[in-house]
Amino acid sequence: MNSQNQGYWEPPRKRCCCARRGTQLMLVGMLSTAMWAGLLALLLLWHWETEKNLKQLGDTAIQNVSHVTKDLQKFQSNQLAQKSQDSQLSQNLNKLQEDLINVRSQNSELSQNLNRLKDDLVNIKSLGLNEKRTASDSLEKLQEEVAKLWIEILISKGTACNICPKNWLHFQQKCYYFGKGSKQWIQARFTCSDLQGRLVSIHSQKEQDFLMQHINKKDSWIGLQDLNMEGEFVWSDGSPVGYSNWNPGEPNNGGQGEDCVMMRGSGHWNDAFCRSYLDAWVCEQLATCELSAPLASVTPTRPTPKSEP
Repeated sequence: MNSQNQGYWEPPRKRCCCARRGTQLMLVGMLSTAMWAGLLALLLLWHWETEKNLKQLGDTAIQNVSHVTKDLQKFQSNQLAQKSQDSQLSQNLNKLQEDLINVRSQNSELSQNLNRLKDDLVNIKSLGLNEKRTASDSLEKLQEEVAKLWIEILISKGTACNICPKNWLHFQQKCYYFGKGSKQWIQARFTCSDLQGRLVSIHSQKEQDFLMQHINKKDSWIGLQDLNMEGEFVWSDGSPVGYSNWNPGEPNNGGQGEDCVMMRGSGHWNDAFCRSYLDAWVCEQLATCELSAPLASVTPTRPTPKSEP
């Protein structure tokens, strides 16, 4: 009995363990399958989402490329239009530059013509003034000669010709005014003209001596000048220099511009700058005569003094 019990195999217990192990394996297989199925589903879902995103990105990229292409085409079109405008502007600028050159050339030609016209006008005016001045000088000189001749005739008939304006001194058929006050030569000349006279002209030693008695040793302007041509001195009455009383070494045109003559306090003459100021000057005019009524009707008029320098 005991020997039988010791050698006895128990099959039922073994079946139970195998069944349990199979169940576990089947559960593991099902779990694995479920996991792989879930993983596969996740992979498919990810793939689908990726494809969807890629498609969206592709569509967006296509749209962006389309927009960029359109913008690029628009830019290229604008650039071509800009080049065309630049070319047109360049042409217009070149034309304007050519027009400007032509205008400048025309202006230069017009300016030259205008300058020539101005020069011609100045020459005409100068010629007219010179002719007028020459005619006026000739008329004045003729009138003065007539007046002097008339005075000689009256004196020869016993008429006294020694009447001078107030404050003027008589000497040899002329009246003299000894002016005082600081003046330039041209100012002294105008002052004498305003007094119906002119700066004195000295033609003899007697006249020089008379002037020396009244200038009170003052430097005085006289009517001698070489303004028109250097070295050719002429008196205010238009007569050339006959008598002279130059200081030794004079005239010397010292400083290149001594064109007017003054009489020193010593009586000697000296050329000086016309703009220098002297405190005295001497004017002259012809004396008038005491005429009877019949003679007065034919008395020549005194020449009108020149007002221009």
